[in-house]
Amino acid sequence: MTLPRHITCCLPLLWLAVAPCHAEGIADQPIISGQTDKAEGSETLTIEHLDPVEIDPMMTLPLLVEQTLEKYPDRLINEALLREADALQERGDSWLAGSTALALDYADDRVASDQGSREASANLEFTIWNWGQRSAAQNVAEQAHFSALKQSAAVKLEVARLVREALWDMALAENRLRQARINRELSAQLLAKVQRRVELGDLPRADLLLMESDHLQTQTLLTQAEAELMHSRKSYASLTQTTHIPGNYQEPLSAIQAIPPDHPLLEAINAMVARKQAGIEWTKTTDSINQPKVSIGAKTSRDQRGMDDMQSANIGVVIPFGHGTYDAPEIAAAQLELNQTLAQREHLMRVLEKNLHEAEHGLEVTRAELTIAKQMKDIAEQHLKMMQISFESGEINLLDLLKIQARSMEAIRNANEQEVKLQRNIALYNQAVGVLP
Repeated sequence: MTLPRHITCCLPLLWLAVAPCHAEGIADQPIISGQTDKAEGSETLTIEHLDPVEIDPMMTLPLLVEQTLEKYPDRLINEALLREADALQERGDSWLAGSTALALDYADDRVASDQGSREASANLEFTIWNWGQRSAAQNVAEQAHFSALKQSAAVKLEVARLVREALWDMALAENRLRQARINRELSAQLLAKVQRRVELGDLPRADLLLMESDHLQTQTLLTQAEAELMHSRKSYASLTQTTHIPGNYQEPLSAIQAIPPDHPLLEAINAMVARKQAGIEWTKTTDSINQPKVSIGAKTSRDQRGMDDMQSANIGVVIPFGHGTYDAPEIAAAQLELNQTLAQREHLMRVLEKNLHEAEHGLEVTRAELTIAKQMKDIAEQHLKMMQISFESGEINLLDLLKIQARSMEAIRNANEQEVKLQRNIALYNQAVGVLP
């Protein structure tokens, strides 16, 4: 073998021995803390569409949740609930159970006998509380305030769930894009080597066509990975109304192993039940039409001209009774709302228990898969080194090498992705037991 021929064959062998180590060194660093590729804005994208994000070292996950909550649409519902509770409190603190009315009457006989008879009266009428009605109204207001606060806590937990999912969706997309770039780089390097060997006559032209097709496939996968990343970034920006992300959003695993009684969602539904129960007591003591009324008035009158006016005062009380039959439909409707809320609480408890079970199972499965994935990754890297050397020595063909290389890159990607999924599942477990960031 001549010296140029010897160099031509040995250089590829040297590159193939080093390339897997280079790929291993890059791919061993999964993105699990919000650290995106430095190539986000500087690396050339295969598509022009770019949704940039920026790491903010001063931003923390709790701060991000608070900022998102301030702009979350459901905050308007919380504000309305608090205003409603304030209005109910104002009603319960009132000295009267209803509005006050002033009645003015005047009558004379000018259009009739015209003897100078006349009469004028003024009456002030106001609605008083039924027995126990005011305390029931104050209880409704108190439960409304408590329920509004608990609903706010439940909305905050929901926002935390959405933020957690958005962040880890981005992390997974970034990890996949990173691996797609590594795959394209290795494919480009192998394409250059195959093209050189075809020119030298060591490989048939069919191998070059096969390699070019494989390289185009890696470019397609890279384009898809970029699109998924941009989609996840847009979803994050739409939710949080910011393009800043925390520098680190990993969470420690909560020690809680069961659904706690102070879970925000449970507290919210329990507060709703208490409010519905208070509403039933209010309905039982209230009749919007036949409320007790007290009237105080004065009257002046004369029988005919020339006679003195007679002054008098009056007081009256209206005490309704027998209205229970007519109030029964309203009481039944209030009881129906209570039973519907109780049913919702039962459904919620089952959903929370199911979510906790799935979160626990997800953690166990991911830990087991991560252990296996790391072992498969080590085996795949060693196998790829051997097959690359075998390809250069002519022991295997290009198609076999591409298959082995694809399996190896998939094993590396899977190992890195399992590490990201483990951190994501920790966040989902914390979400399931109602722990805020």
